[in-house]
Amino acid sequence: MSGFFLAVMQLWLEIPALIGYIRGQAFLRPLSKKEEAECLQRLAEGDESARDELIEHNMRLVAHIVKKFQPKHELLDDYISIGAIGLMKAVNSFTPDRKTKLATYAARCIENEILMYLRTQKKVQKDVSLYEPIGLDKDGQSLEIADLLQTDDVPPQTTVEQNEQKERLYRHLNKLDARELEIIQRRYGLLDDQPMTQKEIAEQLKISRSYVSRIEKRAIVKLYQSFKHEYQ
Repeated sequence: MSGFFLAVMQLWLEIPALIGYIRGQAFLRPLSKKEEAECLQRLAEGDESARDELIEHNMRLVAHIVKKFQPKHELLDDYISIGAIGLMKAVNSFTPDRKTKLATYAARCIENEILMYLRTQKKVQKDVSLYEPIGLDKDGQSLEIADLLQTDDVPPQTTVEQNEQKERLYRHLNKLDARELEIIQRRYGLLDDQPMTQKEIAEQLKISRSYVSRIEKRAIVKLYQSFKHEYQ
């Protein structure tokens, strides 16, 4: 899978995960055991709204884990965003027969996603072995860099699905104004496969990091509303 497509999918998946945080940065209460079980059952039956509920009601867990890393205030949004991606991956790959709680499994995925982010920021990824674990796959198994480099045997059906997802994303990106599109493209590496932090974008465009954050959040809300409208 190309780096470009990974960037596209990261943006695609992150939108519903961040929406609760964007709306006032107030996290919803955790679901009860019964509510969580019902959501997981609905998700297994194909109800995508259940997936959104599981993500939004577990954002408090993301915030809790982020606090353990004690990020600087100006980097908090970056950490929350990265943690939300880990939560999203957890919800996508979790099944009730794992013999572990969703929160326990999600906490592992969230922390791992943040650690990968920190490793990248420290620019030591070139020294990492191709066979060093970098995360979990959809089955919860250890994922290695070498796994991501194996692109020769991608089934034609998968390639078609990837192209369809890219086309859908581009349709929604047209809803953004020029500045919003520029920020989103840089933030998620949609142009050159090199995602940038809010701080890096601010320095490059000579604007404040808080302004970059506001534009990014506004753009994500627009994309979220556009995605939702597609299914109405």
